[in-house]
Amino acid sequence: MESAPGHTPLIHGLPDEIALICLARVPRRYHNVLRRVSKRWRALLCSEEWHLCRKRNNLDESWVYVICREAGIKCYVLAPDPSSRCFRIMHIIEPPCSGRKGVTIEALDKRLFLLGGCSCVHDAMDEVYCYDASSNRWSAAAPMPTARCYFVSASLNEKLYITGGYGLTDKSPNSWDIYDPATDSWCAHKNPMLTPDIVKFVALDEELVTIHRAAWNRLYFAGIYDPLVRTWRGMENEIALCCSSPTVVVDGTLYTLEQSMGTKLMRWQKDTKEWATLGRLSDKVTKPPCALVAIGRKIHVIGRGLSIVTVDVDIAARVDGFLVTTSVGPLVEEDLTPERCMVITI
Repeated sequence: MESAPGHTPLIHGLPDEIALICLARVPRRYHNVLRRVSKRWRALLCSEEWHLCRKRNNLDESWVYVICREAGIKCYVLAPDPSSRCFRIMHIIEPPCSGRKGVTIEALDKRLFLLGGCSCVHDAMDEVYCYDASSNRWSAAAPMPTARCYFVSASLNEKLYITGGYGLTDKSPNSWDIYDPATDSWCAHKNPMLTPDIVKFVALDEELVTIHRAAWNRLYFAGIYDPLVRTWRGMENEIALCCSSPTVVVDGTLYTLEQSMGTKLMRWQKDTKEWATLGRLSDKVTKPPCALVAIGRKIHVIGRGLSIVTVDVDIAARVDGFLVTTSVGPLVEEDLTPERCMVITI
């Protein structure tokens, strides 16, 4: 940070380089207060310099964003509390179009994207809204090339990928669209190999695993899209067993939570191409249906009422087939069901 004529320092009497390090040490829960001090502080907290400083000094903090639907869409922001080893609700975010159905929500870097959807008055829509966690503000982003609702999405290599859903026209039954936040623009593609029966996207090993449901026999199968060469290929259908279960990737390893007959955490074995059971979890603790999210090497199972069960994949142990975990009771009195969980680190 170089000073210029008429320059106003971040903190009076301190070089900006030192002031930045001092401010970066303020815990994230107080960042809303910092933003109110001055326009310059507000701009600083939204800058890449701020985020790099916190990351470089191991000061960045990961918060969990839990999407729930009550009368409309609401996002509960949860922060780990190191002193009590549990989570606290920091605030609740309500999107601009919270009453819509069929909306897809995806996280990318420090932002949440709310895409498409429909209502009883409007058919599938192409609108996109962006929530910037750095500024705590919503804004409109570039609309999707194709209006959609009830579609699938994934984030990979700082881009958003979407496909499928309702609202597609005869001209775009197999379309898939890619969003680049750096330019706030979309790129529409068509691929005759891509069938309109994708029910799930999973970002894994710099590629997108696609889970399909065949229209002719209702069975599930899998494929892989390579974004570098823009090609699709088939893969082992065994991975498609996670079609209707929440999934999360921890350091390149895919995990899923099977909830059809009890609750059990499973891991995808790349070498044998099959699912392996880590262990069972008590339904009384997990309170399914659940969603999954990971911070570091810990998987958090978030169930009804925002109850949280934490599994450390490095030290996970089983007793009589059940995983040893830590758990936190419901954080809210309402019987909320989590639809999706994401992590944003600042």
